[in-house]
Amino acid sequence: MSKYSNEFKLKVIKYCIEEFHGYGNTAKYFNIPSSETVRRWCKHYEAHGIEGISKYKNNKYDGKFKQKVVEYMHENHLSASETSIYFNLPQEVAVLKWERIYYEEGPQGLYVERRGRNKNMSSKPRKKKLSKENEDDLIEEVQRLRMENAYLKKLQALIQERTKPKHPKK
Repeated sequence: MSKYSNEFKLKVIKYCIEEFHGYGNTAKYFNIPSSETVRRWCKHYEAHGIEGISKYKNNKYDGKFKQKVVEYMHENHLSASETSIYFNLPQEVAVLKWERIYYEEGPQGLYVERRGRNKNMSSKPRKKKLSKENEDDLIEEVQRLRMENAYLKKLQALIQERTKPKHPKK
């Protein structure tokens, strides 16, 4: 769900464009955190009218459209922001992401579906079950190592006590 209603967005745009207020002043007046939000709304409204500011659905774009967007951006030397406004995309982040994929993997990389969690991922690594014999062997080894450790600690304490001077110097 969108944070701002279409009516509110239209009210902000009218205040900014028709009354010649800047993006920053408009954002402060309507208590909007960023003037960039107001700028984006105004640009989308100027390019596409009411349809440009209506709430966006979770659109799924095909590879052909993504390729067209990236190639159009490069042919016309547009920024990601200008391109997103031209194609009426909600954020320029999508354009930047598509551009990165286009350069790293080529145009065919845009045709790969990347939404959601990878199907090969599992939620937790699975622990291997040990046989009863292996488990008993490991328990015995841990106990033996603990006894050896305790023996060495006592030996070290005895050695330190023997090498310790009888009368400390004053």
